[in-house]
Order: sequence, then C-alpha cells, then structure tokens
Amino acid sequence: MDRFVKGFIVMSIVYLGVSTILGLLMLAHQDLLALKFVHSHLNMLGWVSMMIYGVGYHILPRFMGRALYSNRIGEVQFYLANIALIAMLVFYTLNVYAPSGIYLTITVVSGVVEAFTVFLFFFNMLMTLLTKVEQPK
Repeated sequence: MDRFVKGFIVMSIVYLGVSTILGLLMLAHQDLLALKFVHSHLNMLGWVSMMIYGVGYHILPRFMGRALYSNRIGEVQFYLANIALIAMLVFYTLNVYAPSGIYLTITVVSGVVEAFTVFLFFFNMLMTLLTKVEQPK
C-alpha cells in the first residue's frame, strides 16, 4: 500500500474520532452548537472523503489491472487536502468566536484549496481508469 494511501485511511479514522468527540461535546454543551459546520466537515471531508480517497486509490487501479496514473498527484492531494481541511476548520472556529476578516478569508481560501484537491482525485482517477493502455504486439 502506498504511503499516501495509508495516510488517507489513517487520517480518515482520526477525523472520525475527532468528529465523534466534538459531536458528544456539542450534545453536552449547547453553546458549542455554533460548531456544526466544523462537525459536519470533519465527517464529510475528513472521515468520508479521506476514506474514499484512500480506498479508491488502492482498489480502483487494481480493478483495472494497471498502475495509478500519478502517485505524485496522490501525494500532493493528501497533503493539500489535510492542510486545507484543518486550516478551514481552525479559522472557521476562530471566526465564530472572534470574527475577523482575515479568519474568514483564510477559511474561504482553505475551502477553495479543498475543492481543488477533489479535482486532483477526479483527474487522477479518470486518467487511471479511462486512459487506453497499448497492448504489446
């Protein structure tokens, strides 16, 4: 298993744990309900998407009987997706409790980077799955 693939899977499990703890804290302390955005994005972009990336990168090329189009794209996606997700959620939280234009700007930029990482996965998978492989003569 490639290092970045294992990284996606490990981080997805970490995000599941963090989002579960945050969800329990939100139940116990109603004032934390302002962090619903953080909780939902930890689950969807953290737990679910990272697991899909990891499993997709590991299994889909094998189903096609070929190598992944670009391990480098997968590695870049891994680091960008995690850095952007953490930045987006940290600066969103800071903006909730101490509103500031710079916090909002960093949150938005981080969200755009996160969206870019989705397109990296999209491109890498489509190139892997749809590119015709020349048969030896």
